[in-house]
Amino acid sequence: MPLQNIPDAKKDIPQDRVYQKFTIDRPGKIIFVGHHLSTRTSVRCLIRNISLFGADLEVSRFLPVPKNFFLEILGIRDEIGATLIRREQENVVIGFNMLIDPTFLHHVVRLSFEV
Repeated sequence: MPLQNIPDAKKDIPQDRVYQKFTIDRPGKIIFVGHHLSTRTSVRCLIRNISLFGADLEVSRFLPVPKNFFLEILGIRDEIGATLIRREQENVVIGFNMLIDPTFLHHVVRLSFEV
């Protein structure tokens, strides 16, 4: 007798759409990781949405976005390791190298309401 196969509803949903996104519209910086982990080069961006998994950014379509980089949210000292998932013109979808702490996410979302 075969075992019952229960389908996973989240299996077909892309990972960046599984987690709840919060609109923050905060400026940020993409910090390039160079030779010997140097972080001299950076590009400004606008962080539109953020979740535990990643974020949606807006970057000039003429500026390069590396595959791996650090994301800095202006007003917060921490840098978050991130990976490029996809880019369509100026819209960039990234995934964090690990899920961010829910307390940190709450702090970031709360900051966007205080401005």
